[in-house]
Amino acid sequence: MRSTYQNIISNTNFKPNKDWVQIKTIDMHTGGEPLRVILSGFPELKGDSVLAYRRYCKKHYDHLRTALVFEPRGHADMYGCILVPPNDHNADFGILFLHNEGYSTMCGHAIIAVSTLAVEMNWIDAKDGETSIKIDAPCGRITSHIQIKEGKVTGVRFHCVPSFVVGLDRKVYIDTIGEVVYDLAYGGAFYAYVDMDKNNFDFDLTPNSYRTLISKGMDIKQAVMEQDKHILHPYEEDLSFLYGTIFIGDSLTNGIDSRNVCIFAEGEVDRCPTGSGVSGRVAIHKLRNELSYGETMSIESITGSVFQGSIVSEVDYGPYKAVIPQVEGTAHITGMHTFLIDPNDPMKNGFIFR
Repeated sequence: MRSTYQNIISNTNFKPNKDWVQIKTIDMHTGGEPLRVILSGFPELKGDSVLAYRRYCKKHYDHLRTALVFEPRGHADMYGCILVPPNDHNADFGILFLHNEGYSTMCGHAIIAVSTLAVEMNWIDAKDGETSIKIDAPCGRITSHIQIKEGKVTGVRFHCVPSFVVGLDRKVYIDTIGEVVYDLAYGGAFYAYVDMDKNNFDFDLTPNSYRTLISKGMDIKQAVMEQDKHILHPYEEDLSFLYGTIFIGDSLTNGIDSRNVCIFAEGEVDRCPTGSGVSGRVAIHKLRNELSYGETMSIESITGSVFQGSIVSEVDYGPYKAVIPQVEGTAHITGMHTFLIDPNDPMKNGFIFR
């Protein structure tokens, strides 16, 4: 008679019930920030554009977002994406971004990660040197350039959508903090950029202040949303919302220019320097004459991971003089999953405590 242990090691295949939902993913990280790339099992989304797919997913399948992002399959800071058809034949594919609050309009770390995955999965023909792809995000078309050496991705740089500054040194008053000075800018999403040197805060931009950063970042986000009436995209209402607060401070690393800590969605802390946030910073520094063509700024995150930001070009974008930023970083695969959703599981749609 075989022991239980012998049964275990000889029978490791599990056959789920036919009425269970199976969703396959590849998990990655960019500078420490997670990304769950949904490969199969997600229902087909209807629409004629990435923004239309976003609206349809939000209306019909939001329970699957929470099932994959929330506990017990995810966590409060989980991030995910769904690959969808592009807006037209001039792009390679489209992408939707998922997080604990809903659906973002732009995510630089996801662009870097899926660009890396496109090579690793042989979705595109890639040779040593540089390969370019075009990705339709909710905010518009992103051009991604993938560096490859000996068949492996060594880095990704992407050109973001037109990024612009709404206003510099704006002020908002918050009961729990006092007066806060911020810049309002857009890099595929709107952020309130809060310079530590211009504000009298009693916390720093290290993991020691993790909970305080969440609390203060959300207080600032809420106050800016309530008091600043200029969070308006010039062309698309669906993009006209404040995504997060980005604290800016001195770097803790020699040779790195500064540090970003982004508090976005419902209190998520970005582990990477925030690609769309760096895009907005490129616009801010260009307007302040602190960044010129041919110059690159290096920005680290709360984990110490680094993105590079620079200016590609300038464009007129509605009432704004915008820039096309370039952001550079690296991503890595961390795992493969087949998630199962049992319809009889009382927690099948996930839960969250933040």
